[in-house]
Amino acid sequence: MNWLGSLQQLGRAVMLPTMALPAAALLLSVGSLPWSAWGFGILGEITQAAGHGVFYYMPYLFAIGVAWGLSNQGGPAGLAALAGMFIYDQVISRLGDGSVQPSTLIGIIFGVMSGYVYNRFKHIKLPEAIQFFGGSRFVLLFMGLFSTIFAWIMLGMAPIVQRGFDAFYELTVHMGAFGLFLYGILYRVLTAFGLHHLLNNVYWFQLGSYETEDGTIVQGDLPRFFAGDPTAGDFMAGLFPIMMFALPAIAFAIIQEAREDLKPKVKKTFMRSALVCFLTGVSEQIEFAFLFASPYLYVLHALMAGFAMVLTYSFDIHHGFSYSAGFIDYVLNFHLSQNAWMIIPIGIVYGLVYYFLFRWAIRTFEIPTPGREEGSALEGRAGDIPYQAPLILEALGGKDNIVQVQSCMTRLRLTVYNDRQIDSDALKLLGSAGIIKLGGGNVQVVFGTYSELIREEINKLMQQDLPRVLFSAPVQGRMLPIDEVPDDIFAAKLVGNGVAFIPEKGELVSPVYGTVMHVYPTMHAIGISTPEGLEVLIHIGIDTSQLKGPFTAVVGEGDTVEPGQLLVKFDLAYLKTHAASLATPMVITNPDKVRSWSYAPFKSVKRGQSSVMSVVLNESNAGGRES
Repeated sequence: MNWLGSLQQLGRAVMLPTMALPAAALLLSVGSLPWSAWGFGILGEITQAAGHGVFYYMPYLFAIGVAWGLSNQGGPAGLAALAGMFIYDQVISRLGDGSVQPSTLIGIIFGVMSGYVYNRFKHIKLPEAIQFFGGSRFVLLFMGLFSTIFAWIMLGMAPIVQRGFDAFYELTVHMGAFGLFLYGILYRVLTAFGLHHLLNNVYWFQLGSYETEDGTIVQGDLPRFFAGDPTAGDFMAGLFPIMMFALPAIAFAIIQEAREDLKPKVKKTFMRSALVCFLTGVSEQIEFAFLFASPYLYVLHALMAGFAMVLTYSFDIHHGFSYSAGFIDYVLNFHLSQNAWMIIPIGIVYGLVYYFLFRWAIRTFEIPTPGREEGSALEGRAGDIPYQAPLILEALGGKDNIVQVQSCMTRLRLTVYNDRQIDSDALKLLGSAGIIKLGGGNVQVVFGTYSELIREEINKLMQQDLPRVLFSAPVQGRMLPIDEVPDDIFAAKLVGNGVAFIPEKGELVSPVYGTVMHVYPTMHAIGISTPEGLEVLIHIGIDTSQLKGPFTAVVGEGDTVEPGQLLVKFDLAYLKTHAASLATPMVITNPDKVRSWSYAPFKSVKRGQSSVMSVVLNESNAGGRES
């Protein structure tokens, strides 16, 4: 499946240039206001020219964006792709008859070539006399020669390629509603793999041509819509009922079917997800909530999404967007649309159908959507990310397992050495909605709209070489802050700082690599010294030091232990009756050695689950071992 991994990288790279489109849409919307009637006609002309300028230079943006994305943000690759586009433009302008113009497809080709050459030859060494052209400068030299030859070839080939695209577009138009039905289904299916950007690039930026009043040729459903083509928008209009109504309805259904004890957290999370989807069309947080739990339900969702495209086509609705089919784009671009008001009643009906259908399916087939079982509900705040990033990195296998980490709007896109080292359960605990392994070490982890912030924090950690110790869960149960322990000494951190757990099973395991320093006589507590010099105390229950019999240690002082290794067995039922509390603190008794602390969300954990706590030490410990 390595080819899927390559496609996901290309898909992400193709998406990057489209980030400039919302600015274009906003400028065109502002330019459509009656500035002349208000006596400021020049403002309308300026904003209209600025908005159309983004579309005019879109091929150049694709060249830079694709090269930048494929080269892992390699600046010389983007510069080389742009230089290639300039050369291409000059050749076809001087030698062509005007029928050949730069297109987004050409920009993508230059971006792919520049990104590949940069990755392959950025460290190339040439003979000393010409080493000036070695390294990353070789990419610029190569792209200059390549673009010249490619432009010469395209003088003859471009009309043939364009006729091929036109023929495919005519075939799609001839298929009518059925063609849009297939497109809608394929769009939703490819979304699950993060490959929908490749499909959309063909339909939105390459199929169909329209000549503006000034003679400019624009191609693709999206640029044609903003250029005023009355036939454009077929491949975008049908997405509005899904994004604005159907998917938020799924979020409401998930909230209603959640367990009462988990409903408040689920409601907070999915109300936010519904609002984000309604306003901006970012849908993956909601879709991934049931994609893995019920693939058959996702297939039904894809079929209904295809039918939405049929409905908008049948009612001759033409509407478009700069970014996604959310309410913001619906309003901004309404002045360019046709019959777009009908999207509202269609969407309301679709929302009601989705709501009742998903509630019935979740309840009838007992689909484990968030809130029906313990697990992530995609909760979190941007402020929590710097503290959770070390734990996310560890769950990905640590920085030694990371080859490359990138992101799009809703997911991390990673290349790792070994995808088996990824801890899916830990990532779910940390807020992941789902994980897709595409083979060849290519992995996608859906974190929603915080993905870009998470990528930035992970990259910071990758560049640091701080001594860090990671802690696994010593018991199965619920994790809670140390200050919530019902004991004044532990809660006030007089013994040390850390976290606590309410155990659900009578087994205590080691949270770290280390050596057993002390096993208390009644075996209710155990102390471990890590190679980095941390002293860790785990105390089973509160006021249990006088209890005799419920504890059985399976290790002794001086034994070497590792995360997940059994330390103590205890009678949980006995402790529920005789202990003041089941709260089990895990604290570092010499916290002066710690520079900073990071914690996983305080919720249910599994025994040995990594990582629930991470600390950065004040002093580097070259001989220490990271757990």
